[in-house]
Amino acid sequence: MTPEKSVSYTLMISVIIPANNEGPMIGACLSALLASDLPQGAMEILVVANGCSDDTATRARGSETQAAAKGWPLTVIELPEGGKLGALNAGDAAAKGDCRAYLDADVVVSPELMQQLMQALATDTPRYASGRVNIPKPVRWASRAYRAFYLTVPFMTEGVPGCGLFAVNAAGRARWGVFPDIISDDTFVRLSFAPGERIGVDAPYDWPLVEGFGNLVRVRRRQDIGVAEIVSRYPDLLKNDDKRSYGAGRLVVNILRHPQGFFLYALVALMVKFGKNSSSWSRGR
Repeated sequence: MTPEKSVSYTLMISVIIPANNEGPMIGACLSALLASDLPQGAMEILVVANGCSDDTATRARGSETQAAAKGWPLTVIELPEGGKLGALNAGDAAAKGDCRAYLDADVVVSPELMQQLMQALATDTPRYASGRVNIPKPVRWASRAYRAFYLTVPFMTEGVPGCGLFAVNAAGRARWGVFPDIISDDTFVRLSFAPGERIGVDAPYDWPLVEGFGNLVRVRRRQDIGVAEIVSRYPDLLKNDDKRSYGAGRLVVNILRHPQGFFLYALVALMVKFGKNSSSWSRGR
């Protein structure tokens, strides 16, 4: 879908970045965000360093001067305990913007993305928006093969997946109160909007895949548990699920194009289904 073209009033977008031990990543995330094509006063950035044992907060504060020169306030909030949902809620409580963007600390946005998101959200009608996902080529072979096939699945090629970045306007944010204590915050928010209320803009952003087979399994298991939690606790949201099936013909074509990727993708799914369950999770970097 294309964003709505007219912006009839001045908006500010609050970008909330939950960050747990993201010292090596937060600099690139903020540098890209600070290269956005936006005027003064159109954006504020809130980095919520939660439960960090590294220098995430210090590195984030290193971007304050650059942000101030752009006219975009950058606030670093430090929480003693880790937890993404608590970080999102703390960021929301401090945010002043009409629109909210929730950005993972390892995501790198393109300069035009935030402006396009704001154009898509410039309406009194509830809206959800995200950009075009680009998955950089991983270092490890297993992740590279997995990526090749993963990029062909309907969830990634159709609709607005919102991996690592999603944004809502004020009317959309009113759909829920505080973020509930759940695993899959992105699924919860995406399914709070009907397919016709979700807008995908053309501007891209980089969302990295975890490295290594073991981490692929752990992340996929966590994702599946998170989706099952949504199904159990919020069944009314399922009416907004527009998940499409992978047609047999298309599946065969992509298996032939990416045989190693299909093997890795299927093996990860089998390991998640039949392997030992674990509550532990690692970003795998």
